[in-house]
Amino acid sequence: MNDVLDSARLANADLPMELPLEALRWSCPLDLIPAETTEGVEPVESIIGQDRALKALKMGVELFSPGYNIFVCGLSGTGKATTIKTILEKIQLPASPPFDLCYVHNFRDPDRPILLRFPAGLGASFRDEMAEALTLVKARIPLVFEGDEFLGRRQAIIEEYNRKEAELFRQFEQTIIPDGFVLGRVQEGQAVHPEILAKIGDKTVLISDLAPLIESAELTEEAASELLEKYQEHNATMQGVFRAGLLMTREYQKLVVEHEQAAVSVTLQAVFTDVIEAFPDEKSADYIMQVISDILGSLDRFKEKSASPDAPEDDFAEYTVNLLLDNTGVTSCPVVIETAPTFSNLFGGIERVQDAQGFWFADFTRIKAGSLLRADGGFLVLNAADTLSEPGVWRMLQRVLLYRKLEIQSLDTALPGTSTLKPEAIDLNLKVILIGNNEIYWALNSYERDFKKIFKIKADFDNEMPNTELAVRQYAALIRKLISDEGLRHFDNKALAVVVEYGARLSESKKKLTTQFSEIADIVREANYWCAQNSNKYVTDMHVRKAIEETRDRHSLGEDKLQELIDNEVILIDSDGERVGQINGLAVYGGDRFDFGKPTRITASVSAGKAGFINIEREARMSGSTHDKGMQILAGYLRGVFAQKHPLTLSASVSFEQSYTGIDGDSASSTEIYALLSALSGIPIRQRYAVTGSVNQKGDIQPIGGVNVKIEGFFDVCRKRGLTGAQGVVIPIQNIPDLMLRNDVVDAVRSGRFHVYAVSTVAQGIEILTGIAAGAPDTQGNYPVGTVYGRVQQRLQELAEAAAPRKSGKGESEG
Repeated sequence: MNDVLDSARLANADLPMELPLEALRWSCPLDLIPAETTEGVEPVESIIGQDRALKALKMGVELFSPGYNIFVCGLSGTGKATTIKTILEKIQLPASPPFDLCYVHNFRDPDRPILLRFPAGLGASFRDEMAEALTLVKARIPLVFEGDEFLGRRQAIIEEYNRKEAELFRQFEQTIIPDGFVLGRVQEGQAVHPEILAKIGDKTVLISDLAPLIESAELTEEAASELLEKYQEHNATMQGVFRAGLLMTREYQKLVVEHEQAAVSVTLQAVFTDVIEAFPDEKSADYIMQVISDILGSLDRFKEKSASPDAPEDDFAEYTVNLLLDNTGVTSCPVVIETAPTFSNLFGGIERVQDAQGFWFADFTRIKAGSLLRADGGFLVLNAADTLSEPGVWRMLQRVLLYRKLEIQSLDTALPGTSTLKPEAIDLNLKVILIGNNEIYWALNSYERDFKKIFKIKADFDNEMPNTELAVRQYAALIRKLISDEGLRHFDNKALAVVVEYGARLSESKKKLTTQFSEIADIVREANYWCAQNSNKYVTDMHVRKAIEETRDRHSLGEDKLQELIDNEVILIDSDGERVGQINGLAVYGGDRFDFGKPTRITASVSAGKAGFINIEREARMSGSTHDKGMQILAGYLRGVFAQKHPLTLSASVSFEQSYTGIDGDSASSTEIYALLSALSGIPIRQRYAVTGSVNQKGDIQPIGGVNVKIEGFFDVCRKRGLTGAQGVVIPIQNIPDLMLRNDVVDAVRSGRFHVYAVSTVAQGIEILTGIAAGAPDTQGNYPVGTVYGRVQQRLQELAEAAAPRKSGKGESEG
């Protein structure tokens, strides 16, 4: 292709070039295909066409240091997810062995559960050992309290207490007897308490009952008054006796508790000693001692036998172990692909439950792990768009990766009645691989200040690769692998060649092949379908072309509707004849899957005046900044060519006719110049041509995008009306390497029914469009009469004279 381009430039440096057939499309040579059919092709197991991305991924995966997380960029279908999965499956890291993680109750601070870390497999053992120990404790403590030795010692303590209490009150009673009082017991409701009673004869009465005795003359008022006075004295003394009795009660209750704890301690030590020996680390041993201490402080819960087998499980929930992460049997590096990165799925959470009263609560047993924790010591793969769209996820992920700590929390902390648990933070050592596109990467890189600290590796997947002999063989090997994996029919060499050519078409270049292998795989599958419909043994080029046509047809409704409007002359497009100031431009329309091109009418109007160049689309606020820039360049070109002696004095407008949506891009800037040159010169433009190309202020034609669909769009309009043999398209010469035209367009060129021209300057383009020489200036800057530029120069002079002020008869200017 370079030879064609170079020879054209050398031989016809100043002439437009009609392109030969070999410039219009690259055909894959069959000798590049490694076998007659894919049966003779070895399937590829490696990733192809992504050397840059593979090097970045390799470094990012193997460099297990802080911040070396990976952001994977690239278009959809370029094999990002497949590549990552393949690389991670083969990874062999000298990583530390995985750990088990458990949360247990913090008896010192219940709102801050304790984290215990064990080697893989021991977390489950610790949980089971503690559960078994609790079962033994619940069974044995009631037996301890029923033992003869325990009961005998307890009874002795109680008897000693009763004896000392009785002696205390006996001594007090001896002090009140001489004054006519005795110590009795009075029942008030369910309570019985000591009370000082007056002894009157052979009766004992309450002080409050003396009044009836006075009335019956059994007691004088003086004697009653004396008894009341002495009662008050002794009652004050008895309050001190009560206080002494309470102190004695507390002392003996403490003795009973100490006796119970001492008796149970032997059992607890026997039960938990083996657990401590099995898990001797300081943190686990401290937790077990907390458990023992709490059991000793709440022995009443264990005294009844019914508390052991039949008690509800939650009655002893604080002694259970929440095995948060169980890596039993795990020996390889963990790889977690999280397809639904919600907050709870990613970071875990704290579940809430409702009690019998309707209140919400949570405890350490409700703490759940997320995929971030399951990937600890390995890799977590996330989709960037999904991660960013989930509430709270991105901010939390940033904090976790920045500080390398995970604090499991609940999103429901704002709800009333919710427990505000703050579990102990978990140290993390993992690598996150975020899969996204360049737009997301640059947005995060620009606006997130910590992004560069936590994602130091960028793996950029290209959407194309060089079209070489090796690449063609890799394409064949890739198709062979797909056939093997999915049980498809084998392809012959011509079918493989057409698939490779389709890869070049998708990349819009003869020199490149697409790496969006999902598109290639779909064509392979659909070609297999059409082969099966025809009951053929091998997939041929006919089946591949059928698959491509059908795929295009399924997504071409919008294109067909627009073509129908052109056919019915609702949208006005001329494909023959001549017209001044009117030209066929070429526009690209975005479809749901494929872009397509169609011609659009561009017109120019020129008159005397001083308004300059008017961009009608801009005036209507329908043009983008790039299109506006193109119009300014257009004006700069015309000033450079025609305003070296005198300023341009005119009013000129350019419009995209029947355009009802926004316009952007500068690919029509050369087309607009041609329309203006025609309007200024009065020379009509041949409507059998359509034109595309950007331009600079020096008149050099510059390359544009979508050249294939643009050419095909005008070809389809002409074909529908009947090809005359004179119609064609003018494109920038730099776009020749991008040509991968449809076979029907190439066939039309081969038979002389359609033409494709490549130009490098505005002068070359206007000569094709008008059939008249553009003209070259002489040493005075004047263009030859009769040439396009000569007539433009002449018209500009006329417009300048028309706009110049006229002189009045008195020597004053008018107007």
